[in-house]
Amino acid sequence: MQLTLVVPELVWPEPDDRHALDALHCPGLNTLIARSRLRRRPPQSLEATLGDAFGLAGNVPYAAFRVLGEADAPSASEGCWLCADPVHLRLHQERLILADGGSLGIALEEAREIVAELNRQFADVGRFHVATADRWYLKLAAETDLGHFDVLPLSAVAGRRVGSQLPETPQARGLRQLLNEVQMVLHGQPANERREAAGQPTINSLWLWGAGALPAAHKANFDGVWASLPLARGLGRASGLVVQQPPENAAVLLARAAAGSRQLLLLDGLQGAVQYEDADAYRAGLHELEARWFAPLQKALAGGAIARLQLHASTAYATLAWESGRGEQWQLWRRPRPLAATAQALARGER
Repeated sequence: MQLTLVVPELVWPEPDDRHALDALHCPGLNTLIARSRLRRRPPQSLEATLGDAFGLAGNVPYAAFRVLGEADAPSASEGCWLCADPVHLRLHQERLILADGGSLGIALEEAREIVAELNRQFADVGRFHVATADRWYLKLAAETDLGHFDVLPLSAVAGRRVGSQLPETPQARGLRQLLNEVQMVLHGQPANERREAAGQPTINSLWLWGAGALPAAHKANFDGVWASLPLARGLGRASGLVVQQPPENAAVLLARAAAGSRQLLLLDGLQGAVQYEDADAYRAGLHELEARWFAPLQKALAGGAIARLQLHASTAYATLAWESGRGEQWQLWRRPRPLAATAQALARGER
């Protein structure tokens, strides 16, 4: 079996943060990366990293792929789609800071109430859909052409300062006007009034991103995808692959994956901790990944149960890809080093 393992935000972005990085016990991970060949490219989002893995380039319609990966969503086979995710924007030192829906504690009933009002107000523009409490969509008319829609995915701006929400292009002029009107409607929503009275952050804007129509199916370089993230699941389904939830641990994956197959596994549990600078959650998540995945996968690679392993990580330092086979894992002179030392080396631009 060949395994492509995608772990966004694998390395804590502040190399001098001793609380986050000191005394992390992850010998399996440290051994794996010490005895792998590293390729580094400029930083990019998890979404772009997944797009690369599936051989996509250019203006990838992430929204249409994500709709395809949802458990409860309309058909993505026609029309122009956007992710219209609920967010809270607040002004801090003359800069806008964005909190994504996953951090707002939105109830599904609130989401449906608000989206129902948006559909009443903007029926001429398209139709809003709720997949989950924090993942919303906007389906525009089939003939809509937004051109080159250069908006960062929500994962790249959550917990961070943001600038312009939409591109300053003629094609996006209508969307900019729509967003302004949506923000006014959100301001007067009863659901938001209740949230404010309860001391909760309001849903005061949408993050519109990933625009485009679902392209024709194409063949990916995998036989199976293991992921809970809807975008990854949608990319797999669009390629006609078997898509499953990640199993409990590496042993289950090795038992269930066919010999000689090529598998992609996405483990995205560290992303939220890094986005919101929660060092304790990062440490706990990394230790869990070590026990369930990194240590057993390193042993499986060294023992020949896995023929080749690629570890992809979108990080603040760079987009990283470590690749190794069984032989490399027996190069005992390549000594593992603590993850803190790896972070320091990455910050200096070293391999």
